[in-house]
Amino acid sequence: MTNPTQSEKDRVVIFDTTLRDGEQCPGATMTHEEKLAVAELLDAMGVDIIEAGFPIASEGDFAAVHEIAKRSKNAVICGLSRASLKDIDRCAEAIKPAKRRRIHTFLSTSPVHMKWKLQKEPHEVFEMVIAQVTRARSHTDDVEWSAEDGTRTEHDFLCRCVEAAINAGATTINIPDTVGYTVPEEYAALFRMVRERVPNSDNARFSVHCHDDIGMAVANSLAGVSGGARQIECTINGIGERAGNAALEEVVMAMKVRNDVLPFWTGVDATMLTRASKLVAAATSFPVQYNKAIVGRNAFAHESGIHQDGMLKNAQTYEIMTPESVGVKQTSLVMGKHSGRHAFAHKLEELGYHLAANQLEDAFVRFKALADKKKQIYDEDIEALVDEEIAHAHDRIKVLSLTVIAGTMGPQSATLSLDIDGKHVTTQSTGNGPVDAIFKAIRELVPHEAKLELYQVHAVTEGTDAQAEVSVRLSENGRAVTAKGADPDTLVASAKAYLGALNKLLSRRSKGNADERRIHSTDFG
Repeated sequence: MTNPTQSEKDRVVIFDTTLRDGEQCPGATMTHEEKLAVAELLDAMGVDIIEAGFPIASEGDFAAVHEIAKRSKNAVICGLSRASLKDIDRCAEAIKPAKRRRIHTFLSTSPVHMKWKLQKEPHEVFEMVIAQVTRARSHTDDVEWSAEDGTRTEHDFLCRCVEAAINAGATTINIPDTVGYTVPEEYAALFRMVRERVPNSDNARFSVHCHDDIGMAVANSLAGVSGGARQIECTINGIGERAGNAALEEVVMAMKVRNDVLPFWTGVDATMLTRASKLVAAATSFPVQYNKAIVGRNAFAHESGIHQDGMLKNAQTYEIMTPESVGVKQTSLVMGKHSGRHAFAHKLEELGYHLAANQLEDAFVRFKALADKKKQIYDEDIEALVDEEIAHAHDRIKVLSLTVIAGTMGPQSATLSLDIDGKHVTTQSTGNGPVDAIFKAIRELVPHEAKLELYQVHAVTEGTDAQAEVSVRLSENGRAVTAKGADPDTLVASAKAYLGALNKLLSRRSKGNADERRIHSTDFG
């Protein structure tokens, strides 16, 4: 991935935390299989470090980190732990199978966190830093230490802690903007200050980890690199706690497109960015906003007449990067009911999907059924179809049939048949509208107390025959999950989306109380 003009001192290491911080985003929990698929793609695309999870949080998290560690080919596999020695030992056990492994341990250092969260005095926190890094270093020679809420930490104390962490064996020092509070100039100056004042700073790599609470996570991350940091912690699509993290695709392409003012480089294969975005969006059921930089649906779309005229004359008039550079393929291949398997598979490859043979066959059958209903099949139709195939492949409950009677003469009714673990069940229910009737029918067949927090419908493409894509968020016992369903029939899509979210809740519930235990004190980033 390098060329002779690229200096190692200008290399920026990409630390992806989609599977840890990204999964802490409310409703974005992934299944075990989805985590493995995301990790495999991150490894293949050249991500340097994959933070695979928080092993002490649950048996499920431990199992995912352990399996990812077994399967990793190139990337360093990292686990997160608090200052507790038990946390650190559990983390070491989870990452043990990896060819290259890292323990990432953190501790709050700001006055507000020490007083209210830790309820400890600075001298106690200082001693904990030394103890936690020493313990982590006893397991591996690759140890990262993070000063949680670093951007609100007093400079003298921050420098003391950083120096002590490096002396204890930390090889990477992360100064996160835990609450998304800093601004670029301030963040760059913070890194310059620490690197100048800490005597042993040359013995560690410095890292940025920024949250997007006021919309500056990417700008702050790049500013930190300008200030001397050489690792960026980020997530695919920028998912994460609260407003999210710095988006991996944005920091990577910013350094590529504006290498004149950001003279740094990474080992990430940018042509895989769109594919990664789609995979994470499907796994988490978190749609990517249309105008999202780099990977949004409209990132390379031009509707204005002036813009279209410019594009026809020279693409550089309104595009600062090519679609191909981030894995978006422009093609004139029109898909329809006469298209065969080969053309369909080729189209999927162009859209960034690589399906197993059985998945490809299932998707093709659904594509042909859709093509019989629609005059024209758009790329967005195929994406919605395949995303749903991936997201619901392991669902225990699926729709077999749905008949709805609606109109001005209520009440509206729904007759619903489901496949529940191979058993077919049917019921009829009435409601205040067809959607209410469908959801009541589902509750009758699958009793539950989950609360509907979101019901949202949008058309995948234009036209009256467009597919509907429905998003549903359900919450139960303080945990929220989101799922999507797509179908030419809005009511069928509604049922699919509701069941998709319900399947996620049932999957989590079946793991038992042990796997329900999730530690939320990790929002340093």
